[in-house]
Amino acid sequence: MTDIIIHNLASPAILFFLLGLIAALVKSDLQFPKGLSETLSIYLLIAIGLKGGIELSQHSFAEFVRPLVGTLFLGIFIPIVTFVICRRIGIDRKNATAIAATYGSVSIVTFGAAISFLDLTHTSYEPYMNAFVVLLESPAIIVSLLLLQLLEKETYTLNRMNHYFSAYAAYAPVLKESLFGKSVLLMLGSLLIGLLGGKNALSVVKPLFIDLYPSVLILFLLGMGLTAGSQLAAIRKYGIKLVMLGIGFPMLYGLIGVSVGTYAHLSLGGTVLMGVLAASASYIAAPAAMRASVPEANPSIYLGMSLGLTFPFNLTVGLPLYYQLAQWLHS
Repeated sequence: MTDIIIHNLASPAILFFLLGLIAALVKSDLQFPKGLSETLSIYLLIAIGLKGGIELSQHSFAEFVRPLVGTLFLGIFIPIVTFVICRRIGIDRKNATAIAATYGSVSIVTFGAAISFLDLTHTSYEPYMNAFVVLLESPAIIVSLLLLQLLEKETYTLNRMNHYFSAYAAYAPVLKESLFGKSVLLMLGSLLIGLLGGKNALSVVKPLFIDLYPSVLILFLLGMGLTAGSQLAAIRKYGIKLVMLGIGFPMLYGLIGVSVGTYAHLSLGGTVLMGVLAASASYIAAPAAMRASVPEANPSIYLGMSLGLTFPFNLTVGLPLYYQLAQWLHS
């Protein structure tokens, strides 16, 4: 386990992330040019979507139906558990909803780093796992907001027409962001393009979206280190409770994800990726949806937990931990 953690920490991608983190903590003047992070995000979303679609075109539905069911289970189960835990420790409904959506959704960059980690350890995985990133983006957002609406139902007016109008007004931006937000739209669109193009599309997309992917990920992680470092102050403001959740959630959900991957008969690498899907927390799609539909929730709480705690934990300790857990369950 120690060897795997050291091996992971010594990878260029993680070292550049730590460099960005340190730069933020020492208040360096290092900054990403405006718009570069957005450009790199678009690149990663397209690259993962295309790769997933092309690989998916090579498999029949029967081959991935079990992991598909497992992924959808995680997308419903994790936000419900997260919401209940947050409420039990005294977090208000709005912030509990935002945290549930954030942790039920997935981090595209953590998933990309997990793929690089498996490549470094020469561990193979089911190529269609890229497609499941897309599937896990939206369910948690919808489930979390459904929970909030159900619990606050009594606050609606008794007038039935007003009730339905209020429900529609609350759900409309949620459904729009869940289905047509830029991350979901780009990944789903790229997945479909890759699926339709199949192997014939490889010659066109491979030089930019496959061969250059590890290097672009390094650049993106440097920027993420800067962002994560800037969120640590917000976490300190809310105390040890959020620190425990930010570390405890990925450990718990990583274990559940690895167990689901094993039950779904995935390979060692596929099981690790299922664990990463469950353990990671969104900082693109879910926060965007929360800002649109639950503006009362405090972004420094759910974004601070996701970026300032869970993301660094998964990159440094989480990936080797889920790998070790998967090895134990596969032995």
